[in-house]
Amino acid sequence: MARGVNKVILIGNVGGDPEVRYMPNGNAVANVTLATTDSWKDKQSGQQQERTEWHRVVFFGRIAEVVGEYARKGSKLYVEGRLQTREWEKDGVKRYTTEIVVDIGGQMQLLDGRPSGGEQNAAPRQQQPSRPAQQQPAAQPQQAPQQSAPDYDSFDDDIPF
Repeated sequence: MARGVNKVILIGNVGGDPEVRYMPNGNAVANVTLATTDSWKDKQSGQQQERTEWHRVVFFGRIAEVVGEYARKGSKLYVEGRLQTREWEKDGVKRYTTEIVVDIGGQMQLLDGRPSGGEQNAAPRQQQPSRPAQQQPAAQPQQAPQQSAPDYDSFDDDIPF
């Protein structure tokens, strides 16, 4: 008997800056809303029509850290994940939400080109929630100061996607 397939592929724009949290075991979790827009020409009126659908996307692990560091409101993302519906009860009423979960089996790719020197939002975020104290890596030795102007061509090896 064949097993089912639960796979979602989306290309859309981030609706707001990612929210990154860390679980007690030190694993990162990032929440993002992603907007996808369909457009078509209405047959009766001939007018161009649009419909935007909003998706909740939850990233886990290293990919969550990357999303939190590099994605911004308006960023274009390619996301591969799986659908998952959660249920909870509030004030005696059962509530449901369906999310796209991107974990070890999923993928994410930033589709915005390489940042240009004039963009203010191009640099990675500096204010990130810190990991729990017991999960902090050992301090690294100081390196020699770098050039005053960043050389974006040398960043290819540092970006994990």
